[in-house]
Amino acid sequence: MNNRYFLAIPIIVGIIVGGYLSFSISGLEPEQTQTLLTIQKLTENGSPILGDPSATITILEWGDYQCTFCYRFHESSLKTIIGDYIDTGKVKLVFKDFPLNGSDSILAAEASYCAEDQEKYWEYHDELYTNWGGEQTGWITRDSLNQFASTIELDLKQFNTCLDEHLHKQRVMKLYQFGREVGIDATPSFLIFNNENVIKITGNQPIDVFIRTIEGL
Repeated sequence: MNNRYFLAIPIIVGIIVGGYLSFSISGLEPEQTQTLLTIQKLTENGSPILGDPSATITILEWGDYQCTFCYRFHESSLKTIIGDYIDTGKVKLVFKDFPLNGSDSILAAEASYCAEDQEKYWEYHDELYTNWGGEQTGWITRDSLNQFASTIELDLKQFNTCLDEHLHKQRVMKLYQFGREVGIDATPSFLIFNNENVIKITGNQPIDVFIRTIEGL
C-alpha cells in the first residue's frame, strides 16, 4: 500500500562512485545500472531544489499529493528537517512525483509544474498539502486547483491553459516510471545521499530516523 507505515531501519543501498550508484536493481544489466543510477539522473526533472544547491546531502522524496503518510511527513518531520538542516545549508531537497492514487494525483502533480512555470512551485506544493483532504475523496478538482492557484496569486489564465493542454503530464508519468525503475513502490519513499553513500527510507518514519540518517552521512 502506498501509505503503509514501515518500521524497518533504513539501509545503505549503494555507494556513489564517480557519480554512479553501485547497487544493482533486479532486471537491469550492469550497463543499464550505470546509465540509470547517477546523481544527475536521480535529481533531474523533479522539483526545483529546496535549499542550498551546493549542500553536500540530498534528500530525494517520492510522493503522492493524496497519500496520507506523505501529508503526515509534510506536516511533521519535514518542518524539522527544513528548520534544522535545509535552512542551515546542510541539506537540499528534491521532490519527485509517484502518483499511485490515480488520475487526481496525476492532475495535482501537473498543476504543481504549471505553478513552477510561474516560479511558484514550492508555494503550490505546500498549498496542496495544506489543503489535503484524504485519499481518493474527490478533493482534487479543477475548481480546487484553481483556488490554490489563486491563493498564491498565479496568473489563472496561464495556469488553466497549462492544465487544459496537459503540458506536464508526460513529465509526471516519466517520473513515475523512473521511480519504478529505481525500486520505488510506496509513498513516501526517500533516497538520502551524499558523494559516498545513498540510504533508502520507506514510509513516514519517526523524525529520529531521518536525523540519524542525515547525521550519519
